Amino acid sequence: MAAAMINERDLDFMLYELFKSEQLLKRARYQDHDRMTFNEVISTAKVIAEKHFLPIRQKLDTDQPTFDGEKVHLIPELKPAIDAVNGSGIGAATADYELGGMQLPPIIASAAGTYLSIAGGVGMGYNMLTTANANLLEAHGTKELIDKWVKPMREGRFMGTMAMTEPGSGSGLGDLNTKAIKQADGTYRISGNKIFISGGDHDLSDNIVHLVLARLQGAPKGVKGISLFVVPKFLVNDDGSIGADNEVALAGLFHKMGGRAQTSTALSFGEKEGSIGYLVGAENQGLKYMFHMMNEARIMVGTSGAVLALAGYHYSLDYAKNRPQGRLPSCKDPLSPMVNIIEHADVRRMLLAQKAYAEGAMALVFYGTQLSDDEKTAPTAEQREYAHTLLDFLTPIIKTWPSEYGPKANSYAIQVMGGHGYINEHPVEMFYRDNRLNPIHEGTTGIQSLDLMTRKVPMNNMKGYLATLSEMEKTIELANQMANLQGFATELTTAVNTLKRTTKAVLTLMSTTNIDLALANSVKYLEMFGHIIIAWLWLKQAMAATEGLARQPHTDDVNFYKGKLQALQYFYRSELPKIALWEQTLTSADSTSYDMQVDWF
Repeated sequence: MAAAMINERDLDFMLYELFKSEQLLKRARYQDHDRMTFNEVISTAKVIAEKHFLPIRQKLDTDQPTFDGEKVHLIPELKPAIDAVNGSGIGAATADYELGGMQLPPIIASAAGTYLSIAGGVGMGYNMLTTANANLLEAHGTKELIDKWVKPMREGRFMGTMAMTEPGSGSGLGDLNTKAIKQADGTYRISGNKIFISGGDHDLSDNIVHLVLARLQGAPKGVKGISLFVVPKFLVNDDGSIGADNEVALAGLFHKMGGRAQTSTALSFGEKEGSIGYLVGAENQGLKYMFHMMNEARIMVGTSGAVLALAGYHYSLDYAKNRPQGRLPSCKDPLSPMVNIIEHADVRRMLLAQKAYAEGAMALVFYGTQLSDDEKTAPTAEQREYAHTLLDFLTPIIKTWPSEYGPKANSYAIQVMGGHGYINEHPVEMFYRDNRLNPIHEGTTGIQSLDLMTRKVPMNNMKGYLATLSEMEKTIELANQMANLQGFATELTTAVNTLKRTTKAVLTLMSTTNIDLALANSVKYLEMFGHIIIAWLWLKQAMAATEGLARQPHTDDVNFYKGKLQALQYFYRSELPKIALWEQTLTSADSTSYDMQVDWF
């Protein structure tokens, strides 16, 4: 089935009508570009996706990586596809010119990556982790580290990972045991074991640059004693050539439900003399540096959730438009022609739910991506600091809401297609499996909810929380000036007031009652906040659609904009009312889960 990967009109809407990306051209960093070059990069990504990744998408899923005890084996078609991405420059789209990059705005790079992610799935994960690795080293590494490791990663010769999780500690990084011993030459010897390391071994590049969290001898216990090191698979000679093996051994591969194109590895560091590692920044500050990459990775996870939701939506939409089956309940003539299933109201319900989830999630991740740009390139220091405040606060929501509601959208895509959605002749079941990892990695939903409630909300006198409320209230004020949106603006005002009451109540509970009980329903607080953020972004989309309709566009655009307004209505009628139940659960400190005893299960 030749279903479109995404709706190009919607991508254009997001970039140029909702987020007004052309305004970025006024910034010095992007002065060499224009809207034409933005679109050319996106078009190039589409061509690469269609030529190199779509033909092998199913094979990437069915032919998982294997390990023969010495070497990892991937399907041979993946490397030329990755090489095509790197050869086009898209692999280093946002990097500085002097490091081989294109100095593109992150939101444009993200739009281009949408095609590659839909076509290549997590096969593109090798590039994405490499970009995040290089970004961290550019921000916190010395010139020597940047020259030695970042430049080859930007060129695609090396690839990168993040190596945090250990068999005995999981998400509890304060309990990690990987050791680092300082040497007389200023390097460190690293020894320990890491698991679930995405892209930890492969043959797609000349070298793999691992960013490894480890603990120095005598370092403080817990997260305060963690340092960060560059630990390459192979050492590099002074002339840049590949040197000796660095005792980074592949202990085994994990075989996953989805996301099968990217290796998930167990790695052993330094089983003999110790792997040579190079300190990033200062000792015992590693977690702070790693959060640079983790937060970027969390936006990538949210983006993956949104993109896979979008892919399933458009595939099932195309199927529904072309699959004849049954007749409407009002038709009593068994000899009348069957109708395409999109004519059935319940199918339209499921498609509308997917549209509301997927396009709402895409708006959220694009917003986060733009904030990540603004915190670096906005014209004034005040604007940059404000963008940082918003992004830091919203990161748990940007990571979590798309990763929770993306699989829900994919489930609807399967349901729309019925039995055909459940078989691997169609990719929607793969989209679901791939998407199911997103609520787990880079901080589970529960971890993100604790971060939001205990850190992000009260932090800096609630600065991020208040800034987010202010942004929503600005939109409400503008929407109230549009007659067709005044009712929705009122509903969002009510929702924001619900959020304020709930936030005040949970902060009080955290300070006055058993903290474990107070946090027992933290996921519902995160879900409530996420729903209100998505409702806000749908109102912003509706404002842009209303402005588009006022320009009296051609019929296709009229239909496009009306679709946006109908998705807004769906979200406000079917999703936003759920926050009333969540408010009750949170403000009453409902103890149902907390009171459940271990022996009762």
